[in-house]
Amino acid sequence: MPDSSTLIRNARIIDGSGNPWQHGDLLLTGDRIEAIAPPGAIPAANCADVVDASGLVACPGFIDIQSHSILSLMIDGLSLSKITQGVTTEIMGEAWTPAPVAGRHTDPMANSILPMPISDEWRQRIRGWTRFGDWLQAVEDAGVSPNIGSFLGGGTLRNVGKGMEMGRPSSDELHLMRRTMAEAMEDGAFGVSYALIYPPDSYTDTEELIEICKVVSRYNGLYITHMRSEGAQLFEGLEEALTIGRRADLPVEIYHLKASGAANWHKMPSAIVRIEEARAQGLDVTADMYPYAASGTGLSSLLPTWTAADGQFFENLEDPAVRARIRRELLEDPGSNCQPSTRGGAAGVLPVGFHKEENRPYVGMNLAQIAAERGQDWLDCTIDLLRSEGQRIGTIFLSISEENLRSQLPLPWIKFATDAAGVDPAWAAELGPTHPRAYGTYPRILGLYVRERPLLTFEDAVHKMTGAVADRLGLRKRGHLRTGCYADVVLFDPQTINDRATFADSHLLSVGIQDVWVNGQRVLRKGEHTGAVPGRFVRRE
Repeated sequence: MPDSSTLIRNARIIDGSGNPWQHGDLLLTGDRIEAIAPPGAIPAANCADVVDASGLVACPGFIDIQSHSILSLMIDGLSLSKITQGVTTEIMGEAWTPAPVAGRHTDPMANSILPMPISDEWRQRIRGWTRFGDWLQAVEDAGVSPNIGSFLGGGTLRNVGKGMEMGRPSSDELHLMRRTMAEAMEDGAFGVSYALIYPPDSYTDTEELIEICKVVSRYNGLYITHMRSEGAQLFEGLEEALTIGRRADLPVEIYHLKASGAANWHKMPSAIVRIEEARAQGLDVTADMYPYAASGTGLSSLLPTWTAADGQFFENLEDPAVRARIRRELLEDPGSNCQPSTRGGAAGVLPVGFHKEENRPYVGMNLAQIAAERGQDWLDCTIDLLRSEGQRIGTIFLSISEENLRSQLPLPWIKFATDAAGVDPAWAAELGPTHPRAYGTYPRILGLYVRERPLLTFEDAVHKMTGAVADRLGLRKRGHLRTGCYADVVLFDPQTINDRATFADSHLLSVGIQDVWVNGQRVLRKGEHTGAVPGRFVRRE
């Protein structure tokens, strides 16, 4: 037996399939699981490392199907906040990817929805990523702790063909987009991802989405979507997603399923019924979610998407006519509710991502309080804050029902995801507060909704974090503890696992994840990162 082997002994093994746990030992050799056997059946002789897992659960590494670590991995490949949650694979690409640099997509950083201070060296390298696969291969080569993979961002694809223009693409523009989509699939993309509330994704119509998804279907990929509406038009957004799946003949995955805004909470039971009807009719549609009753995106999302047309968002905000039109649409239209659709309206909007020193005192205040402090209504305050900052301003929206969240968690077609970047509080705290899901998603589910307020068993929860995600993505050798699978393994203490990050104090690492291996290399040892960077570019098989 090679001396590179690791023997994990006396673990409570949860294999990722949903099967009941069993006591046993695991032998990791090289990058694979070589053996799983009853306790004591595998001799320890010649094993370089023997780990006593008594009282601990051994399970597959968690696969985050909605990661936003594109830029953070260029700052810091260790992804500490994810590794300490047990995440061993990060799947990126919602709306935006830095590659390919092609067609009219010549400035990849112009439409990044998560501005981070990446180095000039990385910025220069990005400009050379003419194919989708160039990006992920470059990040692997630079060294990362988790495995990495991605969908092609639909906003990037739209940018390749049409830039930030509104309207339908010409036949030549659509041909370029379809060809670019095919090349991305050949490079290893899992499919295409559109976030239809953000420009330029929001400028696509259903027919354009179907044409792109027909290409994805030829490669057996997925359509994954932040639907066009999760609020007032929730049912219409859901029907559009189902229509795309049927007409393009491909599976549909819904990002962070929710009914957003108190006025829409009552819609979630009907949305669940509609998804289950579609599944019963033969449409392969599933969803994922995060375990928090608040969402997080830019303050800019409060404004109509046409304000970003032609890439002139901040310039448009300087135009009094644009400002008047926004006011008419959001405040003076009898059909509007005149308030953001959160718990408490503007009081449920918590801007936290301020970069300018003069705006930092607003951290910890809600939008209603900031507006009162400035002597403005919430809309003028929003516009002027965006003008002042010159960036989208990361914001927490108290818009989700805890009752709905609890009803969704046990659904058999639901999986779990962070919708966040992997960061390190040592540097990320300087960028300001963030959504606690970046640090706590998976331990929160295992600690709160399995152990303390049980809605799931450990087996069910782990399955929704591992095997179900791997199967959805076509990662046949990951997401399960089986002989021959890649050795992405997590050891956690079921009695202590918990999240610590809160909305008030967001940069706190979770506890209870003891050890993590990625491709057979230990990246977390007794809760401390080892500095190892064995992550690989993973592709749909």
